[in-house]
Amino acid sequence: MKKTYFTIAAFSMAIAVLFGAMGAHSLKDVLTPEQLDSFKTGVRYQVWHSLAIFILMLLPVDLISEKTQSRVALFFVGGIILFSFSIYLLATLRIFEIESFAPFIGPITPLGGVLLIGGWLMLGMAIVKSKVSFTH
Repeated sequence: MKKTYFTIAAFSMAIAVLFGAMGAHSLKDVLTPEQLDSFKTGVRYQVWHSLAIFILMLLPVDLISEKTQSRVALFFVGGIILFSFSIYLLATLRIFEIESFAPFIGPITPLGGVLLIGGWLMLGMAIVKSKVSFTH
């Protein structure tokens, strides 16, 4: 399962870099400053959480079980999809001429945020419950 999450994180980072470049070059003259700022927020959260998946998969199993690693990673992947990709869509609705979808896409973003927060809380709780000592 770890290989799957490493792979997902790698492709997610590639997409984030691609979208970051699009935002910096192709979209800067097409989007309003507010839309571009939102788009950049989506990229930033995608990068952070893709990196978090990499790091999560490297944590020792005596600190966090593989089962919990998978659950947290699943929350992060779901959060990236719902949070970042809904922001990408919302920022570019006008370009794709699908502004009428805004009422359906808008509520998805906070659900993605809840998954990201939930993943961090789950990770924190697993570390608190761990019997690993960080003292020398």
